[in-house]
Amino acid sequence: MSYPEPRYLGEKGEINATYRPVSAPPEISSANGATHYLATGAQTDGEFGLYKVDMGPKAPGPSTHFHRAISESFYVLDGEVTIFDGERWVTCRPGDFLYVPVGGLHAFKNASPDPASMLLLFTPGGPREEYFEQVAEMAQRGGEELKEFRIRHDSYFVEDFPETP
Repeated sequence: MSYPEPRYLGEKGEINATYRPVSAPPEISSANGATHYLATGAQTDGEFGLYKVDMGPKAPGPSTHFHRAISESFYVLDGEVTIFDGERWVTCRPGDFLYVPVGGLHAFKNASPDPASMLLLFTPGGPREEYFEQVAEMAQRGGEELKEFRIRHDSYFVEDFPETP
């Protein structure tokens, strides 16, 4: 493996970093938790998207699905997050990491009675923000409208896999 071709050809570098303080409020808040947009695909020119997800106790997550265009990685910061790795449900604790390549089946939830936090990394960085902002409303609508919404956001759900460990 080698480095990709250079994309920046300047001689002196640039001042172009993005800083987000820990005190910044989440972009999405709900009864089950919050989502912080740490670095969106738009901010990283499509290189990646990084999000912090805070889950309340016993918070549900998405059922088993896969992505055709993006990979997804999970890094648990606090508490326990139960993640389906395509074969089994794994209880992940702070410091645990799970990488799901393009096409890999996965799901997650907080099955514990305590809150949990994790980082979600998507590569490349697609426009996940609209998905996060509208998924709860779309799930209530259901049917073909929900399916089309999911497909538009590169989320292909497989409903015949187990929901619980």
